[in-house]
Order: sequence, then C-alpha cells, then structure tokens
Amino acid sequence: MKPVTVKDLVERFSLEILAGHSELHRPITKTKAHRPGLEFVGYFEYFPQAHVQLLGRKEITYLHKLSEHERNLHIGNIVKYHPPCFVVTRNQEGLKYLTKYCEEERIPLLRTAAPTSKFQDLVDLYLSKSLAQEIAIHGVCVNVSGIGILLRGKSGVGKSETAHTLIRRGHRLVADDVVVLKKISPETLLGTHNGKTKEFLALRSIGLVNVSRLYGRKAFQDETRIVLDIELTQWKEHELNNDLELEPKFTEYMDIKIPHIEIQLQPGRDVAGLVEAAANNWYLRQQGYSAAEEFMQRLQNGND
Repeated sequence: MKPVTVKDLVERFSLEILAGHSELHRPITKTKAHRPGLEFVGYFEYFPQAHVQLLGRKEITYLHKLSEHERNLHIGNIVKYHPPCFVVTRNQEGLKYLTKYCEEERIPLLRTAAPTSKFQDLVDLYLSKSLAQEIAIHGVCVNVSGIGILLRGKSGVGKSETAHTLIRRGHRLVADDVVVLKKISPETLLGTHNGKTKEFLALRSIGLVNVSRLYGRKAFQDETRIVLDIELTQWKEHELNNDLELEPKFTEYMDIKIPHIEIQLQPGRDVAGLVEAAANNWYLRQQGYSAAEEFMQRLQNGND
C-alpha cells in the first residue's frame, strides 16, 4: 500500500486550495469520504475524523443559514478533531468563516467544481485503489474479452509469448513480468502494472516491445479484475489430461480465492486459444451453464 497525502488528492482532482497550503503533506489513511451532518448539530459519538470531509450544497447551505455564533460553534467543534482536509464541492462561495477556522487549525480547505455525489464516488474509488492491500507477483496479466486473467509459470515457459498471441487476436495486456495485485474488497482482486513496465512486453529473442505503439492503444489497459489464475506447465506424459470436468481448484491471494487452471504445454498446442476457451467457459459458468453437466445429462437420457 502506497501512502496517500492531501497533495496527491489535490493533484489527482485539480483541486483549488483555499487554506492550509503548508499542510498538504497530511496523510489520508481511510478509503471513504465523509459528509458531516450529525456533527454539525453536536453529535460526535461515531465521527470518522480520519476521513476526508466533504461539504456539499446541503452542508454549506445549512451553515449559511446559521447565526454567526452558531456557525462558529459548529465549525469549531469539527475542526478541533483535525481531519485530513475539507473539500467543498460545486465551487460554492461565502466560505470566509470556514477558511478562517481552517487557517487557524492548519487544516487544508479545498474546492472543486464537481457535483457532490459524483466527486464522492470518484474520491472513494481513487482512495480504495490507492490504499488497498497489495502484493507483487511474477507473471503476466491480460484481459481476454473483458475477463481478467493471470498467466503464471516458470521463467521461459511462454507466458509473454502467449500474451503476445492474445494481443494479436484483439485482447489486451495489463502487465508483464511484474503484476501488482490489489485487494479492493473481500471478494475483489485487481491486477495492474507497477508503472515502470506499463505497455511493455518482453519477448525472448526479440526484446522489449511497446504493445500500444505496435498494435494501437486498444492493445493495453491499466487494470482489470482478476477472475482466473492460469498456470502454464510442461507436459506430463503419464498424467490423465482429458477429464470431462476437473475438480475445482483455487489459488489464494490475500485471502481471496481465484479459480485455478493448469494448462500443460506441448508442441503444436494452441495455448492462446486454450486461454480464450478457459475465459469463455468461465463466463458461461457465471451464467449458470456447464458443458460437462449437459453432456452427462445427455448420457443419462440416452440410457433411459
């Protein structure tokens, strides 16, 4: 998890700084912005003080309607908890009283032209990704027809070459060599690159290629939700490889279980095609269809 500061928020969303210019180094450690409501009437029992505080039209209009004494009292009660920052939406004005308190307490006061609900969604998404638990693994991450897949295997087994074939078939590269996995929720795993390898694919005997330059911008995307973990391994001669339905296997990353498939390599096998088939088969399973179950049903009906 990389640290996030108020300055990162300012730069990411091009926010106007109204107060607290010297305090932009303040850390943000919580993922969701909070709109103070009960706090303005004096209830602080469960005040999430470590969250970004968002002031929309509802909050600012309420403050404007208060007397100067009441307004100063309510704002004073909130700023003493020293939240990371306040963000005022819709370019609302008449904020001298708020600016005064934020300057005195050295709290950044920021402003955006964006509507409140839209800005809150964007901030929550940005912080959830930025503050997510993450690990880096060796492998390749691709998006096949909208389905995020991890390709793993020993060095030299053909992961990058398989990804290259998939790209030529219209699919997308997310990361090569180093894949950063982020735990966005208890059920959601996001795959992305580490920044340094963005758009690059390393092909043995060829070297580095930039897939966006080579095949167009549609050949790359920044991130994808991981739903399949595919391991490429060498062919095992005396192993049964034609089961109708393999027992479900999973790989666990940060307590999230991802369906695992092993594809054994042999000269002449269309590995990229098998990855496509695995992706499409996973999609059908999400729709409630199983080819093996239908096949067994046909056998059973034939014996009746």
